[in-house]
Amino acid sequence: MTIQDKPWTAFYGPSVRAELPEPSYRTIGDLIRGAAKTYGKAPAFTCCLPNGMNGTLSYAQVDEMSDALAIYLREVAGLAQGDRVAIQLPNGLAFPIAAFGVFKAGCILVNVNPLYTAEEMAKQFADAEPHALIIIDMFADKLPEAMRGHPIPNIIVTRIAEWFPAMPRGIVGLVQKHWDRTIKPIEVPHVRLPDALDTGRGRRTRDSIEADKYDNAMTPDDAACLQYTGGTTGVSKGAVLTHRNLIVNMEQTMEMLGDNLKKGQEVALTALPMYHIFAFTVNLLAFYWLGARNVLIPNPRPLSNLKRAFENYKITWMSGVNTLFNGLNNEIWFTDSPPKHLKFASAGGMALQSSVAARWEEITGKPLIEGYGLTESSPVITFNPLGKSRVGSIGVPLPSTLVRCVDEDGKPVPQGQPGELAAKGPQIMAGYWNKPDETAKTMHDGWLLTGDIAVMDPDGYFRIVDRKKDMVVVSGFNVYPNEIEECLSKHPGILECAVIGVPDEASGEAVKAFVVKRDPGLTTADIRAHSKQHLTGYKVPKLVEFRDALPKSNVGKILRKDLRAEELANGKGA
Repeated sequence: MTIQDKPWTAFYGPSVRAELPEPSYRTIGDLIRGAAKTYGKAPAFTCCLPNGMNGTLSYAQVDEMSDALAIYLREVAGLAQGDRVAIQLPNGLAFPIAAFGVFKAGCILVNVNPLYTAEEMAKQFADAEPHALIIIDMFADKLPEAMRGHPIPNIIVTRIAEWFPAMPRGIVGLVQKHWDRTIKPIEVPHVRLPDALDTGRGRRTRDSIEADKYDNAMTPDDAACLQYTGGTTGVSKGAVLTHRNLIVNMEQTMEMLGDNLKKGQEVALTALPMYHIFAFTVNLLAFYWLGARNVLIPNPRPLSNLKRAFENYKITWMSGVNTLFNGLNNEIWFTDSPPKHLKFASAGGMALQSSVAARWEEITGKPLIEGYGLTESSPVITFNPLGKSRVGSIGVPLPSTLVRCVDEDGKPVPQGQPGELAAKGPQIMAGYWNKPDETAKTMHDGWLLTGDIAVMDPDGYFRIVDRKKDMVVVSGFNVYPNEIEECLSKHPGILECAVIGVPDEASGEAVKAFVVKRDPGLTTADIRAHSKQHLTGYKVPKLVEFRDALPKSNVGKILRKDLRAEELANGKGA
């Protein structure tokens, strides 16, 4: 494909380059140091709790603290370049310190969902084999069970109000410990994050260590992050994202936005969890590079948790999934007093419903722009240009990105015909961690096969028309039927089961399980209770339908596609 084959570039803004040069930074550590040098004492991150209590760190503080952590990891914990460090944190001031410290140490960051059950944690730890873990205290009680398969030698524990002023920090701690009792005893050896930083500072002073020595020998193509995704088989896979992948995708996204965002002037609201790849690349990295103040929301549920952030800060940009925007559209406090400084908002992670986008613009007076991407592409592949957005479209490819629709043999289909969306560019992952066979199935000659069926319009806009994979998307989170079916099959009262996604007004899609009983007395409540013991909440089947038999192929394979067709024909949803 040549530049003549990219009709979408006609929709780029006047300042948007079709091809970007080499990334501006060699490593993410360089990016962090450069931003700190430019913005110094300006506020970088503010964590805002539902009651308005907050804490803020400046660019200079984030830089110094992440240096201290890098020194601790290398000199005290004994890690080496390329060792993995798992981070299991909600949005809060500890997250950027942890992430940036790992990058500066020359280690590989492994994002772990803090809501995972011990069973889910164990699977990811066994695959990534981290040498250290930085975890929020609220979930550290899961560690004894989670580490049975892979003991982690270095455990660093933090808290939600870390680096808040003393009084609110103390109040939050007392409430968590004695009122709602979310903090349980930690039964594994560990060090507190502030103590780890103090130890790192001590080594820096004693041995005259500069943290930038750890990534001096690194290249843009060294691994920066293992970002876990699933597959149609339900096998957990770690996408190896390099420093180049993440930095380039950050620059591609910012390039598309042109002059709509100003350096040192933006206030971003981060309600999406930063362990999610979109928030990680765009909210965390891109807006740090931009010199923005990033307002972090530890938990956006209920949506009233966002109220004080909108009231207290002049939010100019935010990101989210369709369900978040749909929810805000129906909150009286939001509709009565929409954000006055908002420029636009970005939607991803799941399909943006046109009615939600229209209502959002009616309330705020600003557009809600949809993009598209995957974990394996760092993640952004396409984006709707501001002022040229199309309803039902995922937009046009980013600069330096090629996108086409292909058939089962990987050959481009005729223009206007549906085919599997394939993408090629510098943001595409290096491969799956220790899974060459899975990599070979997904990447062909540098092209990433997304598993989604799309159509390209004559002028270069793309539309997703179907999903090739069996994946279910619940509020922007990927859910894989095999994992749930495996869990359900362990229940002694279940003979057979199948799981699909069905439409749901609240979450976009909901998980529905079809079950053949072994025990006649089995109930929906029994199945949900069993699921909650092994699965994160959004994976637990919302709907259960009991059947005498499930549709099967001639060789006995349960046919999910037939169940989906039945649901579609009957117009069923949640």
